[in-house]
Amino acid sequence: MRSPTPRRLRTLGVLLAALLPASLVGTAARADAPAVPDFTDGFGLTEVADATEVRSATDFTITVTTPQVSGPHKIRVFLPRGYAAEPDKRWPVTYFLHGGGGNVNDAAAVPALRSDEMITVVPDGGLKGWYADWLMQNTAVGAAKWETFHLEQVVPYIDANLRTVPDRAHRAVVGLSMGGSGALHYAQARPDLFGHTASLSGGIDFAMAEVRATVLATELNLPGAWCAVSGSSGSGQCADYGPYVDSDAVFGSPYPILGADRLWNAYDPAAPANLAELKDTGVTLYTGDRGVIDGRTAVAAATVKARLDRLGIPGRLVDYGNGASLSPTCDGGHHYGCWSAAFADYVPRLEAAFAAAATG
Repeated sequence: MRSPTPRRLRTLGVLLAALLPASLVGTAARADAPAVPDFTDGFGLTEVADATEVRSATDFTITVTTPQVSGPHKIRVFLPRGYAAEPDKRWPVTYFLHGGGGNVNDAAAVPALRSDEMITVVPDGGLKGWYADWLMQNTAVGAAKWETFHLEQVVPYIDANLRTVPDRAHRAVVGLSMGGSGALHYAQARPDLFGHTASLSGGIDFAMAEVRATVLATELNLPGAWCAVSGSSGSGQCADYGPYVDSDAVFGSPYPILGADRLWNAYDPAAPANLAELKDTGVTLYTGDRGVIDGRTAVAAATVKARLDRLGIPGRLVDYGNGASLSPTCDGGHHYGCWSAAFADYVPRLEAAFAAAATG
């Protein structure tokens, strides 16, 4: 006998609500609960029954499992307000990649991502997943093939279950901090999927010792040390990067001795060979230049922009310095007071690009 699918379980809930007295039916079957799209399992993803978090008809989170990444993982979705009212319309999609120590709910700090012109999908990237298929798959975190999970499973799963426009001209990948490097890397690894990418305060130059040290700090779960260099040690908001894993777990040895750092170099979003893959992609970089972290991401962003220029690839760099030109909430540092404002600048430009692709 086949196990019930999430769709069948939801159908049973509706039938129970209709047949049983209200006092015998749990709150999950409330008639006034917002309706959200049903998802069908596929591409190696299995939806966890009864785990959907519904905040509204246009803001919900599903939970999935996959052999590629240990444990259940959430995918938050923001739909345009017209999604249900226009059942024949298809929509562009933007994938938002959160930063290290973050989760899918970080997207709530960026109002611009709740666009009426596109679907926004926020997949879990792990506390320190680095948007990569790890070298080591037997650490304390278990299976960690994050790139495979996102690019070969989540993207086609979303296209199969939501009314998307499934082509690169109508698909973007954006991210901040750890997610900023992931966004640029994904656009390079799969230019057939993404026609637009944006990195905000991203660790996008893996040749920089500071970037490699950041990866190592997350692997070793050194939030105290990281808070010290980021100026957050007194805030009580130091990130937890999960269990300790080997310092070579993600990319192998970081030391450039006899090619030991080959995986770092292969992933490096700033490598000219990887940047060349963006020749037909809209590229945008945002960064401040204040504090220990954004002081370094500004250097990385300038390096990437200079290399794009030499390759003849258009790219837009917004170095907002101390943040005064961007927003009163921004001081040029590494936080959502700057990132939310940067997305408020970027998203209308992305919406315009999507619209131009639709009419072109």
